[in-house]
Amino acid sequence: MKLKGDNKMKPLIGITASMDLPGKEYTANNDYIEAITRMGGIPIVLPYLSDKQDIKVIVEKLDGLYATGGYDIDPTLFNEEPHPNLGKVVPKRDQFELMLIEETLRVNKPILAVCRGAQVLNIVVGGDMYQDIYQQIKEPLIQHQQRAPAGHGSHFVQVEKDSLLYKLTEMEQFKVNSRHHQANRHVPEPLLISGRSSDNIVEAIESITHDFVLGLQWHPENMLAEQDDEPSTKIFAGFIEACKGGNG
Repeated sequence: MKLKGDNKMKPLIGITASMDLPGKEYTANNDYIEAITRMGGIPIVLPYLSDKQDIKVIVEKLDGLYATGGYDIDPTLFNEEPHPNLGKVVPKRDQFELMLIEETLRVNKPILAVCRGAQVLNIVVGGDMYQDIYQQIKEPLIQHQQRAPAGHGSHFVQVEKDSLLYKLTEMEQFKVNSRHHQANRHVPEPLLISGRSSDNIVEAIESITHDFVLGLQWHPENMLAEQDDEPSTKIFAGFIEACKGGNG
């Protein structure tokens, strides 16, 4: 459902919301909103729905989905018990986003998923994740919970050539921000790993069977807002173009 404005077709982009505990208020970081509007989309913040038919109606009306960051994910969804370092969990959000992403994949509409969103995307297709990388990975790690402004690029990501991420950014390496203690682990088809940090943490995943499905462990919306970061600009521009029905 594209709306005309200034002689341009603006796609409607669904944005997943966070929720406080005990679950009384929705929140959405304004950087998410600004990134979509700046690149020519119309953002729609989505409430948590539980009826599959309602979710199908929402997905039918949207041109793309922006799955955002937030609290941790219930590990029982990938058949694990909770780790002692597991953070806050919002079950209603988990259940909604699993159904939302599954339906969006089914109808092959564009998805840009960041941080938590990239992890939910992986779980939908049967993948799993580290509940706490610092406790569950034995090898030394770099800092993934940066002590720097949100938009600061604190470490590098190496990008696989011939990937969607490379086609968008035209870069084999660039800096990203980092504030997470969880990360994707096993990434099954139809997803593949298209970016890693120097300590081998999965930083980017994407689909090999869908037109535009990209999951990023970092927050490009912060880097776009604070420093007009070039890779972030190209990622959002490609996402919006794909939502318009372009080539991405």
